[in-house]
Amino acid sequence: MFGGIIEEIGKIKGKKSKGNGFEIVIEANKVFEDLKVGDSISVNGVCLTVEKIENKSFFVSISSQTKKETNLGEIKVGEYVNLERALKIGDRIGGHFLTGHIDFKTKVVSLRKEGEFYLLSIKIPSEYRRYTVKRGSISVDGISLTIAEFRNDEILIYLIPYTIENTNLKYKKVGDTVNIEIDIFAKYLVK
Repeated sequence: MFGGIIEEIGKIKGKKSKGNGFEIVIEANKVFEDLKVGDSISVNGVCLTVEKIENKSFFVSISSQTKKETNLGEIKVGEYVNLERALKIGDRIGGHFLTGHIDFKTKVVSLRKEGEFYLLSIKIPSEYRRYTVKRGSISVDGISLTIAEFRNDEILIYLIPYTIENTNLKYKKVGDTVNIEIDIFAKYLVK
């Protein structure tokens, strides 16, 4: 489980084929404080397993399913990813509960500055709209965010400057793919 509060932005340092998927090497700093082989880590909201740690970098495998269903399938060396270690019992939870299981990927429709803030617009497929509510939680590339408004098949999310500066959203542009995880409680309530 994760909270959607990004600890740092990592950089893809390597990528190589591995069976039907591939392995990526991610360079980071902060997450190494207590990271060990076998730990779960959220990379752009995707729960992955740390397989190796070496020289301020860690290695994770991307399966064929993860490759197909998340933006990690398109990741290139030099790109930036959001990183968060798994929650510890007793820690504060500043975001909302995330499993690291991506529901779908979608494109950034718009990301524009409005005064000191930014406005992000993304499309939500019809089958997921019933799980979204105004002022409800949603995860975009592992970031716990709040839905501000609906516009047809899009949701609008206001971003504070801190979120832009401390996540990979500062590198995103219109047309880029983001991973979406719907609020787990909304899914259970609807079911």
